Amino acid sequence: MEMDHLFICVHDAGRGADALQTLGLVEGTPNAHTGQGTANRRFFFQNAFIELLYLTDELAAQSQLTAPTQLFDRLQCADGVAAPFGVCFRPSSEGEKPPFPAWEYRPVYLPAALKVDVGHAPVSEPMWFFLSFAKRPDEAPIERAQPFEHPNGFREITSVRVTTPNSHAFSTPANCANQLNEFEIVHSHEHLVVLEIDHGASGQAHDFRPGLPLIMNW
Repeated sequence: MEMDHLFICVHDAGRGADALQTLGLVEGTPNAHTGQGTANRRFFFQNAFIELLYLTDELAAQSQLTAPTQLFDRLQCADGVAAPFGVCFRPSSEGEKPPFPAWEYRPVYLPAALKVDVGHAPVSEPMWFFLSFAKRPDEAPIERAQPFEHPNGFREITSVRVTTPNSHAFSTPANCANQLNEFEIVHSHEHLVVLEIDHGASGQAHDFRPGLPLIMNW
């Protein structure tokens, strides 16, 4: 498997997006997740994308269907316990299945034949999930193509480092993610994501805190 995208929970539609645009990223199309009570803004690279996820309907987010995802807890971003992140993986070879124990989430915004495989993990870790139907952004068909050529020249996300203040042993999905060359989750004092763009060749960095729990190195 390989990373498909990373979501970061935000309080509103504008939080973080302006900062990403100011850095020189072109925004893709947004999505509204019918029945889930969320919507997003998205920024694409050739191999993956960043999703800024925010709450639009508290009742839908706490419904019987959606509640097991714990998205509402993450989107509250209030107690410091819930990780405000989700990490989505896709197959790196045809027919590949999620390598961690998972339950099937079938949101109403997806066609009936499709599902989200959600890993079993505490809310203090990112939401780990697997989309068997996902493809690289640069392999998308024309009708679903997104912009991934940016004025700042960014091309690919080449590594991801997630930190969590959770001091417990990591879950099986987290340990599976840690086996990927381009991904790492470690214990630290805060919830934070550090993205490396294009192998950090230029030696530059930008810290998006406190607006976003995100650092980019390129």
